Amino acid sequence: MAFLLACIIIVVSSIAVRQSKVLDRQLIFFPSSEITQTPADVGLHFEDVSFTASDGTRLHGWFVPGAGDHTLLWFHGNAGNIGNRVDNLLLFNRRLGVNIFIFDYRGYGRSEGSPSERGMYMDADAALEYLRSRGDIDLNNLILFGRSLGCAVAVEMAARYPAKALILESPFTSVDAMARRIRPLLMWFVPPRWIVGSRFDSLAKIGGIQSPVMILHGSRDDIVPIDMAQDMFDAANEPKRFYAIQGASHNDTYLVGGERYFAALKEFIESMPLSSSKEE
Repeated sequence: MAFLLACIIIVVSSIAVRQSKVLDRQLIFFPSSEITQTPADVGLHFEDVSFTASDGTRLHGWFVPGAGDHTLLWFHGNAGNIGNRVDNLLLFNRRLGVNIFIFDYRGYGRSEGSPSERGMYMDADAALEYLRSRGDIDLNNLILFGRSLGCAVAVEMAARYPAKALILESPFTSVDAMARRIRPLLMWFVPPRWIVGSRFDSLAKIGGIQSPVMILHGSRDDIVPIDMAQDMFDAANEPKRFYAIQGASHNDTYLVGGERYFAALKEFIESMPLSSSKEE
């Protein structure tokens, strides 16, 4: 009887692992392949960039030069592609003056492959390698910026590599925590790890990050509750800042936030002294 039960558990677990990869794509990742807008459509100068992850996956991104010396590596959220962020890019370019490198994870936009947590980290590594290969920017002045799901990727990169600063907008603590909030009754009977394969456990990682941290979150976010951002902030090391975007939900932060939102970001970025390594 015990042997039969063990066999059943093994079979069910195997099915759950395989199914979790499918459910990841149904519950977490919502990529689109068609890029409907580029920075040129809003008058922004940019470079169209192709680069390769360590497993050979070809990736696509845009480098938008700014007036300042800081460079923002942008990790976008779980839906659409970089083409859906063009208006946001324009405002960041005009209001913050930073160089911006934004790219699509595997399976998004013109990037090859299929999305996964491990794959996204590989893509982020490749994006950093691309920036390192450029001769016109100083990685000592690199700021990691994540929004929503991209926060988890930014946190992982900040845990691996030193950065001038880490900015997280609308972060969640982990996939497990999100699943328990969205489907509390179901999660009582079925652990989240049986349903989805991704963990994206940012809360467990942020305490090990030494870079200055800024966390922003909409006060009316009905997708990721603001208390998750507060949990992330509480776990982060000093120096750190928290900025609640009053009246903003999950996807309209930079629109609802307006001048105060950009002023808060600019103040934080300008509080980071520039590296003088290029002059040395």
